[in-house]
Amino acid sequence: MKAAVLREINKPLEIEDIQYGNPAPREVLIRTVAAGVCHSDLHFQNGSYPYPLPAVLGHESAGVVEAVGSDVTYVKKGDHVITCLSAFCGHCEPCLTGHMSLCQEPELQRDETQPSRLASGDENIAQFLNLSSFAEYMLVHEHTIVKVRDDMPLDRAALIGCGVTTGVGAVIHTAAVEPGSTVAVIGCGGVGLSAINGAALAGAARIIAIDMLDSKLELARKFGATDVVNAKNVDAVGEVREMTGGGVHYSFEAIGLKQTAEQAFKMLGFGGTATIIGMIPPGVHIELHGPEFLMERKMQGSNMGSNRFRVDMPRFVDLYLQGRLHLDDLISRRIKLEDVNDGLAALETGEVARSVIMFD
Repeated sequence: MKAAVLREINKPLEIEDIQYGNPAPREVLIRTVAAGVCHSDLHFQNGSYPYPLPAVLGHESAGVVEAVGSDVTYVKKGDHVITCLSAFCGHCEPCLTGHMSLCQEPELQRDETQPSRLASGDENIAQFLNLSSFAEYMLVHEHTIVKVRDDMPLDRAALIGCGVTTGVGAVIHTAAVEPGSTVAVIGCGGVGLSAINGAALAGAARIIAIDMLDSKLELARKFGATDVVNAKNVDAVGEVREMTGGGVHYSFEAIGLKQTAEQAFKMLGFGGTATIIGMIPPGVHIELHGPEFLMERKMQGSNMGSNRFRVDMPRFVDLYLQGRLHLDDLISRRIKLEDVNDGLAALETGEVARSVIMFD
């Protein structure tokens, strides 16, 4: 099959013919139909986060089941599925206490005694975040997929696999935004726009979108933003505090920078909660003014929207088909696998919400 392989940090992905194995008893082979090009892929391609190489990147995808292992009963050949990188074992402490997105059990990957799921001749290829969706096929553990209704377009479904679940989930699960509250979202890429959409679904009364591109701020209004702030022109913290009479109840950082994480905290009102969604690079430390905590301001992280993806994703599909989840506007362009490096480069400029690789 064709796949986009990362062999060296900060080098273009190479389109290669590689092999996938046969499904083990609890594995599923999926024909990839669509894969979003997510900023997280860029973090690993440029070395901000380390990963074993060579590897096939990609982790936001949807497709059709081609074959199942002998112990798989959840799906069958022909089922439509969305993938999720936060695979769950179902029996560790995080899983049993309802925090499935924090599961780290190694049993979800093949061990060293088993053949690699991906290979190029005699060379093993690392599977990226349990998935590797920049490839025509994915061989995955059954606990990385959720079955969805057949009338859901798979290019939109792919977005639910990461960006939408991360953004909406951070609002409704991690922060538990209350109806009538005030919300600020820093960064209007795919995840930030999804957080704005999530805040609207949660019933927030005022949703302030913050970015440095007017085009993305206009797009944010389609997702539910009631106000916009161009941080290139004004002090975003001061503007938000003035607009809300002291600060918001909830803020969300969807970029992954030290400066914007600190701004998310500074724009809170008394008792407010800042949620960091963006991937801040290893070694970066956030500095906060200690006395601010006396007013019960809080800062927290969110991993993949604190999801329970087998419950959440079918619900998000229904919300999209009802016209309440705005996935159509998230797709900036559809590209081929051969154009994946262009898709990654577009993330650097910040001009696109999502490029989606189409395999059919």
